[in-house]
Formats: sequence, C-alpha cells, structure tokens
Amino acid sequence: MTETSISVMVVDDHPIWRDGVARDLAENGFEVAATAPDGDAAVRIARAVRPDVVLMDLNLGATSGVAATREITGELPETRVLVLSASGAHDDVLEAVKAGASGYLVKSASAAELVDAVRRTAAGDPVFTAGLAGLVLGEYRRMADAPADGDPPPRLTERETDVLRQVAKGLTARQIAEKLVISHRTVENHVQSTLRKLQLHNRVELARYAIEHGLDSEEEG
Repeated sequence: MTETSISVMVVDDHPIWRDGVARDLAENGFEVAATAPDGDAAVRIARAVRPDVVLMDLNLGATSGVAATREITGELPETRVLVLSASGAHDDVLEAVKAGASGYLVKSASAAELVDAVRRTAAGDPVFTAGLAGLVLGEYRRMADAPADGDPPPRLTERETDVLRQVAKGLTARQIAEKLVISHRTVENHVQSTLRKLQLHNRVELARYAIEHGLDSEEEG
C-alpha cells in the first residue's frame, strides 16, 4: 500500500492543529478524506468516507476520543485508529488500546514520525510512541495471568509460532523475514494462516493474542 492509496481522517477539536496535521499528511502524499472537530462528527463522517486510518485526539468534548474509537472500530473493522494525543498518561493509553486503537502517538512526535506511523498503521502494524509499547505489553501480560475460560487455542506449526513471537515484539513482516531468514511472502503466508486458525482479522489482533499468551517473552527454539 502506497501513501497515495492511504486515506486518512484527522479528528481534533483545535482547528489550527487539525488543519496543520491534515496539510502535512497531504504534502506527504496521503489522501486526507475528511477532518472532524469532535467525537460525534468523527463517527458520523467515518461511516460515510470509510478511511483507512483515523488520526484520533482523545479530548473531544461530549463524546471522547476513546468512545469514538470504540464505535468506529466496532462498526468499521477495516478502518484503523491511530491516537494522536497530547497525553501520554498510562490510563489514557490503555483505555484507547482497549477501545480498539491500533497505536498511540503523543503530539510531540515529529512530522516524519507521524507519516511513518500512519503508513505502518495502514499496513496493520501496532505503532506506539517510544516507551508506551512496553506499557501495553505489560498490561496484556497481567491479563494473561488471569484464569482463562473456554477451549484450548488451535495448534500452530513451529514456524507459525516463530512468526507470531516476532509479531508480538512489534516487528514488521520484512523485519521478521530477515530475522528468520525466510522470504517476505512466506512470512505473510504464515500470518494469514495463523489469522485463519485463530479467527482473527488483522495483525493488531494477532499481536494482542500473542502478548496475551506470553509469546513475546518466550525464548525461540
């Protein structure tokens, strides 16, 4: 997916910031499909334009960015939400991720970091400002310690498990291919096979599954 084929909606209640981010993205080749000043408008417009990525602020008035994120990701599974917030508070990060956000950047990020984050989010990669990924990993490890109900997970092949471990560590498909000395296409095939077995929809959900099952911290055999 190239930047020119990635559609983005920018949601922020500050017009100058919102327009500036939209301009930066457009200048870097993204299609800015829409902007929105609040959570209610974000949900309504997202339904109409179905962007690939929503850049979501959290403090939006009556309908928070977290609530808007939950509605958008619930109704539009192909649309990914990347939070762009002034807050780096742990509670804000975790609430956003639990609501379905694919990643979280603080507004101190550079324009280059933002462009890269939008591109990676559109590709299905979890993206976090440095230091926040560890927080999310820790939260899912704590969740994994709770007793689990239901049937045991489907059996994965050894190579599928190897790839899943790397997904949990935040590596891209190309990085996984280099690390495991296999082709990029082979990595993608393993990812797709694992998604089908686990009945998941994208690499963000796959990473969450791997983290919940402690695969990000296991030694590779």
